[in-house]
Amino acid sequence: MAVTSMSSTDLGGTTNVEVVKTPALADPLPIGAAGFALTTFTLSLYNAGIPHAKGFGVVLPIALFYGGLAQFMAGMWEIRRNNMFGAMVFTSFGAFWMSFAAYVHFILPTLPPAIAGQVTGIFLVMWTVVIFYLTIPTFKLNGALLATFLALDVTAILLVIGNFNGSTSLVKAGGYFGMLTALLAWYLSAATLINSTFGRTVLPLFPFSS
Repeated sequence: MAVTSMSSTDLGGTTNVEVVKTPALADPLPIGAAGFALTTFTLSLYNAGIPHAKGFGVVLPIALFYGGLAQFMAGMWEIRRNNMFGAMVFTSFGAFWMSFAAYVHFILPTLPPAIAGQVTGIFLVMWTVVIFYLTIPTFKLNGALLATFLALDVTAILLVIGNFNGSTSLVKAGGYFGMLTALLAWYLSAATLINSTFGRTVLPLFPFSS
C-alpha cells in the first residue's frame, strides 16, 4: 500500500495530508463462478438420479457455505469494484443457494406430498425470472459467460415444468443440463484464474467485440 504526503495551506499555516492509495482489488469471478459450479453440479447429480437419494443432504452445507456465503461475498466484492453485473449475479445466486438450503431443510419437510412439487416450482420460477434477465447482458460480454447462462436458462425451465407437473423425466433432464451448466461455469472460473495468473490468454473466454 503506497502512502503519498501532500501539503496544503490553511489560514496561513501548513498542514500535512497523507493520501493512501488503495491497491487494486482482485477479480472475484473465479471464486463466485467456482462456488456456483460446484453447488450446481452436486445438486444436478441428484436431480439426474445418479447417486442414491438418501445422500441428498450433502448438497445443503455446500449450498450454504460455498454456493451461498462465498458467492454472496464475491458479489459484495464486485460492488467494491463497481461491477454492477458481477455484483448482481453473485449476490443473487449466493442468496439463492442460502435460501434453497433453508427451504429444503425447514420448509420442504413440512409440506404435504401433494403440493410439494407445486411449491418447489413456485420457488424456482421466481428465481428463473432473475436468471432470464441476467442472461441479456451476457450477449455483450463473452461467449463463455453466454453459454453458461443459456444452459442455465434451459436447466431452470426444465426444473420448473418438471416440478409443477411432477415429471421425473423433466427433472432428470434438468439435472443433466445443470451438470452442463456447472461444467461451463467451472471453465469460466478456471479461465479467468489461469489467464490472470499467467498474464495472457491460456483458456479463451471468447469476448465479443464492442
